Amino acid sequence: MSYRNASLPVKERVQDLLSKMTRAEKIGQLVQPFGWKCYRKLEDGTVEVTEAFKEQLKAGGVGSLYGALRADPWTGVTLETGLSPEQGAEAVNTIQRYAIEQTRLGIPILFGEECSHGHMAIGATVFPVPLTIGSTWNPALFKEMCQAVAAETRAQGGATTYSPVLDVVRDPRWGRTEENFGEDPVLVAEMGVAAVEGLQGDDLAAKNSVMATLKHYTAYGSSEGGRNGAPAHIGLRELHEIDLYPFRKAVEAGAGSVMPAYNEIDGVPCTSNRYLLHDVLREQWGFDGFVITDCGAINMLVNGHNTAATGEEAVAASLKAGVEMEMSGEMLNKYADSAIEQGWMDEADLDLAVGRVLEMKFRLGLFERPYADSERAKAVIGRTEHKQLARRVAAEGIVLLKNEQGTLPFSRKLSKLAVIGPNAHAPYHQLGDYTSPQRREQIVTVLDGLREKLSAEQTEILYAPGCRVRGDDRDGFPLAMEQAIKADAIVVVVGGSSARDFGEGSIDLRTGASNVTDNSWNDMECGEGIDRTTLHLTGVQLELVQELRKLGKPLVVVYINGRPITEPWIDEHADAILEAWYPGQEGGHAVADILFGDVNPSGKLSVSIPKEVGQLPVYYHSRRTRGKRYLETDLAPRYPFGYGLSYTTFEYRDLRIEPAVIDDAGEATVRVQVANTGTVAGAEIVQLYVSDLAASVTRPEKALKRFEKIEIEPGETREVSFVINREQLELVGLDLQPVVEPGAFDIIVGPSSVEGLVGRLTVE
Repeated sequence: MSYRNASLPVKERVQDLLSKMTRAEKIGQLVQPFGWKCYRKLEDGTVEVTEAFKEQLKAGGVGSLYGALRADPWTGVTLETGLSPEQGAEAVNTIQRYAIEQTRLGIPILFGEECSHGHMAIGATVFPVPLTIGSTWNPALFKEMCQAVAAETRAQGGATTYSPVLDVVRDPRWGRTEENFGEDPVLVAEMGVAAVEGLQGDDLAAKNSVMATLKHYTAYGSSEGGRNGAPAHIGLRELHEIDLYPFRKAVEAGAGSVMPAYNEIDGVPCTSNRYLLHDVLREQWGFDGFVITDCGAINMLVNGHNTAATGEEAVAASLKAGVEMEMSGEMLNKYADSAIEQGWMDEADLDLAVGRVLEMKFRLGLFERPYADSERAKAVIGRTEHKQLARRVAAEGIVLLKNEQGTLPFSRKLSKLAVIGPNAHAPYHQLGDYTSPQRREQIVTVLDGLREKLSAEQTEILYAPGCRVRGDDRDGFPLAMEQAIKADAIVVVVGGSSARDFGEGSIDLRTGASNVTDNSWNDMECGEGIDRTTLHLTGVQLELVQELRKLGKPLVVVYINGRPITEPWIDEHADAILEAWYPGQEGGHAVADILFGDVNPSGKLSVSIPKEVGQLPVYYHSRRTRGKRYLETDLAPRYPFGYGLSYTTFEYRDLRIEPAVIDDAGEATVRVQVANTGTVAGAEIVQLYVSDLAASVTRPEKALKRFEKIEIEPGETREVSFVINREQLELVGLDLQPVVEPGAFDIIVGPSSVEGLVGRLTVE
């Protein structure tokens, strides 16, 4: 059989295999059932495949399985019922072996896993969420993280992942803000390219590579009212310049898969949008992978969008638009055959989709290497080097928003330090959504990190939770005040939670002890499907901070959360504020490192933080014609995009643009001197923005085009240079085609979107 001959070209192997398949077998390759339902764990730790899975294989086969190793409250897989890394690899092998040996053609299964910020399986390293990663402004570091994630995932048999998320955030009330890198398309694109390169490597078939899936394609972050899956009201010009740009760059980097978004754009659901899935993705960009739907998306065409009257019509609309695989597989299983019989689509439409799926399986090397290595899984997953990397990513992603009179870093000579707040010692609260069950010793909370940091010092650490993230229970206030009164300084850790109910019980507010019962308290106020009307702290957290402020002691607020927080009172009254987002399993170490100056904060905001929620949208790259100010306040955010403080100071000098005049195909080099004028070493994120002063269509006041993170010693000056060419200067013109128009451009280089040196570049 030619398709088993690895020396033949992939397309020849695909055609040979396709010619041997029945229609039922073809349809089977396009479905992706839930993997955790396909096996049963036995008492000895091994697994057996279920009868339902065997029947599905007999009926035609299964092309892919979703989340075979996924563990969380949705799957019902717990630490007790789940699989260790080596058991997970063996389980995947058991399923794969049965599929290969008990089917007519022996086509291997593609195992797809969630890896938003680490493989969502028991024992895997939990890295910071993408919003933290965006705040690092360090694509090279993120690429290194993605290499670690890919190694851990492939070691257990996972060959594709549903990340990176390349949505551009317009409204941070959206619960999935934490899953995204930020509000700017260039920053998102750089991170997307880093993810593709890190996850896929140079060879998809390698033991450390998994296929990346770009999602959610597209404008998912532009939803009406910040509601998950709501319509996106956006024109084609803005769609191409903002939302599609990160996807285009990641496709150019070689991404193997794309996932359409749930939402509609101008009345057309992304799942059945041929313009997006075929005209743009394949014809314009040359994408050669396959498209997989989000879970239940085809069904939404019938029940939700109502653009199809029947299942057959919905299936045909999706496949003819450019979909190749369905997550869950329910609609294709039920209606694909009858859709052909009723004339909604042709056999050729089915063949095209199946061929693309099979091609990626060959490119992934699944026919030659279908099985995982359990010994490798045991050695690679959760290794020390990955924990150290998680700590570094968290530290680089933490943003210092305020530091009055040098409150931070703390002196190690503190006698007593109070650590207060619902997120000071809540492991799951700092991990974000898409997290598996965790053993307590795997997670370093802020309290853990500070205790270890000061273990050799004379400093006494006093802890109290004070309150919960949600709810109006003030029973913990007395203990919190009692501890804070005795302290020299106070660290209060507040914010949000994307933790689903892992059955960990709750905290006794009066004693601070963990209270594990059958009735756990759910503090979740962020995550998928958890959208809000406000950005204020929930519960009585603000009241707790206000009570602590009355003590007159140095007060440092640490936010752990999945979306921006708008609390004007804290902005005004806290002595220092750290934004840590969800910093992952090593987050407590990273926060402690920054609080005591072992790490100089270098993170900068990848999303603007408004003064009030009524200012939304407040993203920095809005059009010049943004309208007048509000009666109550202006349009400026509290903390702008690109903003972040350091324990040192930087000065920008001598901006030069050479040549100052170019044609539309030319390029110029922008150089600037950056000096560390403080007393400690630090990292600065140098940002270059372009302002098109006059154009045929309205333009943003400024738009980020290039950036670089540099390390500078105290007293040192470094030159940073950027090349500006067509890509940084073009716009989507009146004919919806990219063009560089002649005229003047201001080039702004500085530390944020609101500061910088300005030079002039002219295009003739």
